[in-house]
Amino acid sequence: MSDRDGAMRLLLTVRGLVHRLVRIWADGGYRGALIEWVQRMCHWSLEIILRSDTAQGFQVLPKRWIVERTFAWLLNSRRLSKDYEYHPVTSTGMIYAAMIRLMLRRLAQS
Repeated sequence: MSDRDGAMRLLLTVRGLVHRLVRIWADGGYRGALIEWVQRMCHWSLEIILRSDTAQGFQVLPKRWIVERTFAWLLNSRRLSKDYEYHPVTSTGMIYAAMIRLMLRRLAQS
């Protein structure tokens, strides 16, 4: 299944569950008809974050960097660095635990 088809399935599933969602940021792989589909079916705005055509080498893209940075934080947790969990619920719990630990460490520093 392509990423776009998977995104459609996911967005249809969460459409009635997520009431505060207004905007979705995505990379260039989600361009095309998906933008109009999200607007029409879910009433959300899908914004594609692209790198400048004139940019050379590595360039930090502010909105996409949020996701990449969060994944890096999660992978600092040894339990999340590999796929040890059999059940998705356990994996979700480990993600919550890792993020709670991160927030507590930041609060303790201040």
